[in-house]
Amino acid sequence: GGKDAGGEKKEAKGGNSVNVRHILCEKQSKCLEALEKIKAGGKFNEIAAQYSEDKARSGGSLGWMTRGSMVGPFQDAAFALPVSSLGNPVYTDPPVKTKFGYHIIMVEGKK
Repeated sequence: GGKDAGGEKKEAKGGNSVNVRHILCEKQSKCLEALEKIKAGGKFNEIAAQYSEDKARSGGSLGWMTRGSMVGPFQDAAFALPVSSLGNPVYTDPPVKTKFGYHIIMVEGKK
């Protein structure tokens, strides 16, 4: 681990990019159903493959996203979350609403 030194003007709060995984559903009811599955012990990536309407094939992983490349509410939530792992995920509950639908977001890394 450790913060890698050598970045241009890192004046942003809490880093400039996040390694994000999410489950996106157009309907809130479907998203809440996915959330219940995770709470019941389901693996985030498996639930994403089952429920997500975006990036489902990659288990919901969006990879590294830089600040400014995500829609507002999604970005705010992503940067507010602590880093967690699939084995013990910390995710947005309730889901975050954006123009795309409802997202359950977790963050696997920050830099």
